[in-house]
Amino acid sequence: MRFTQDQTSSVNLIRGYGRGEIRINEDVFPSAVIVGASAVRTEANLRRVSDLTQEHIAHILVLEPEVVLLGTGERQVFPPASFGVQFLKAGIGFEVMDTGAACRTFNVLVSEQRRVVALLLI
Repeated sequence: MRFTQDQTSSVNLIRGYGRGEIRINEDVFPSAVIVGASAVRTEANLRRVSDLTQEHIAHILVLEPEVVLLGTGERQVFPPASFGVQFLKAGIGFEVMDTGAACRTFNVLVSEQRRVVALLLI
């Protein structure tokens, strides 16, 4: 395997995830997070897809994403259609996947300098 120097040290990268935590750069988060290239917001009361509210949408939209990723934990669980349609109406891409896939996808997109925001449940 070939290694290259990380040129994205000024942006958030997800360094690890697992049961009970997500590691972004050198910080460990024991609860759900909303993460963009330069911002991280903890969502301590968000445990399940059924807990999603308009407030979470507002927290995401403040970051002005072009793509939103929803990581739903160990398994892919779709939110109510009313949650995702708000992004689609605004012309923002919206994808739902398990949290592992969302973490990997976030890192790829942020390294391509895309305006991606991920809402990650653990």
